[in-house]
Amino acid sequence: MKEYLSDSVLVLREQGSDEKVGITSAEAAKRLEQTGPNKLKEAEKDPLWKRFFSMMADPMVIMLIIAAIISAVTGMAQGEADFADVFIIMFVVILNSVLGVVQEYQAENALAALQEMSAAQSKVIRDGKQIVVPSAELVPGDVVVLEAGDAVPADCRILESASMKIEESALTGESVPANKIAEVLGLPTGTDDVPLGDRKNMCYMGSTVVYGRGRAVVVATGMQTEMGKIADAIAQAEDELTPLQIKLNELSGILTKLVIGICALVFVVDVIRNGGLAFFSDLTGVLDTFMVAVSLAVAAIPEGLVAVVTIALSIGVTKMSKRNAIVRKMNAVETLGCTQVICSDKTGTLTQNKMTVVRHYTEDIDRLVRTMALCSDAKWDDAAQEATGEPTEAALVADAAKHGFTSGDLDAANPRAGEAPFDSGRKMMSVVNLSPDGNYIQHTKGGPDVVLARCTKVHTENGDVPMTDEWRAKIMEQNKAMADDALRVMAAARTNWGKTAPQSYEASFLEKDMTFIGLCGMIDPVRPEVKPAIEEAHGAGMNVVMITGDHIDTAVAIAKELGIVQDKSGAITGAELDKISDEDFMSRIEDINVYARVQPEQSSP
Repeated sequence: MKEYLSDSVLVLREQGSDEKVGITSAEAAKRLEQTGPNKLKEAEKDPLWKRFFSMMADPMVIMLIIAAIISAVTGMAQGEADFADVFIIMFVVILNSVLGVVQEYQAENALAALQEMSAAQSKVIRDGKQIVVPSAELVPGDVVVLEAGDAVPADCRILESASMKIEESALTGESVPANKIAEVLGLPTGTDDVPLGDRKNMCYMGSTVVYGRGRAVVVATGMQTEMGKIADAIAQAEDELTPLQIKLNELSGILTKLVIGICALVFVVDVIRNGGLAFFSDLTGVLDTFMVAVSLAVAAIPEGLVAVVTIALSIGVTKMSKRNAIVRKMNAVETLGCTQVICSDKTGTLTQNKMTVVRHYTEDIDRLVRTMALCSDAKWDDAAQEATGEPTEAALVADAAKHGFTSGDLDAANPRAGEAPFDSGRKMMSVVNLSPDGNYIQHTKGGPDVVLARCTKVHTENGDVPMTDEWRAKIMEQNKAMADDALRVMAAARTNWGKTAPQSYEASFLEKDMTFIGLCGMIDPVRPEVKPAIEEAHGAGMNVVMITGDHIDTAVAIAKELGIVQDKSGAITGAELDKISDEDFMSRIEDINVYARVQPEQSSP
């Protein structure tokens, strides 16, 4: 069942649940037994003894063990009590296995501790009451309550949305939160399904509510979620040998052939020198010749090579841990050392996943930032020195704080008298505040095109002047310039209602005949440490590729800032990628630096 194409009533009926009552505790326990815990499946861990012996499956180690066995057998055959070679070889083999097991065990314990620390809980409706349960105990049919700051615990169909926005960058790569609704979606013309990023009445495990509130019914848990499908695809991927393992296997093969060949050659030459086939009548002589050949074989095997490699990798793992990097498999350290191409996500990896205002267009910067801050539900936290709330509004509030206007002081001096909440249809939000001088001042923010269409004046350094075609053209030119630089642009407007409050706080009444204040351009800024890291990677001969779900222009702008590309020629869209094979893509990887999944016509910066 495609829940996003079905009415919420039908979805609840399908899940055997009720929006107000949820499911009973007994039913939840029964379903938990059927579906299992709501968490991603972990690969079964091998016992320590099995891991220990698996470390000996390496061809080089096997060759050492065979050499030790042969050396022991021949020593006993000759009646020699000196097994020094045998002990040395076996010590190296055991040391190699112990180091490998210990290193992997410590890494797994560290990862397990991190997972235990991040164990989440969810608010659900059961037996008609709201309770808090571990997210791992959620089952299909549970009605969850979502509020700003909550992590979405499972895949859910939204039943109620009060201006709810969810950040889904883990699934879509889009840093801007998605507006969520409860209504049924329609299929786009000529399609048979709705892309995951456009399912506005669904919320998925791995995403976070950043604004508003809502209710949703769980339709999939654990490995049945979209995140679970990704985890399953990763689990299905076959482990490949690292370059070092390939080289060591090649060396093992070469040494094995050389050792066998040399032993055979030495044995044959000695037989010929001692009379040919008649030599086999002297068993003592045959045994001595065989022992010489075996001794050469043992001497040719580099017993210390395996231990040296393991110790070197272990040192690398230790150094990585000091830089807060947990390496589960020691061979991964060597792989990092021979990397040729680095593919990286953009949102939250190359960027901070934190919208920030970086450009203004106004003739009164103080009025612009105050208007933006007052027309927001985000709040400034003096203790943490950061804004909390929906990312876009938090960016505007933080921008005002940079200019000396914190939301706490602004709200105290300008109490809110009424508001017209943000609506995705009209793309605006308006609030009315009572200013210190006793006037009711309306502050509006929204998309530049819709705000500008409702403005009849422009605020300038010389006061308010009539909005003319020249002013409109100038403002839209600035808007385009910001958009071309991949900035998300917000416009601000203002209305002075005088000493009397507006007769209505309906949007249709408030949002007309306004005075345009200015534009704010914001973007998810790059992490300051990323550009030097990319320069270092380029200097080491590595090619850096950015993979993102953002608009192609946004992706290219970030890539240029980071030095990944010089121009748009190094970018490829999802539409282009669909037309080429994996082999062609890999052959072009040196020429492609940005891969944006979303086609330009599907989105805008």
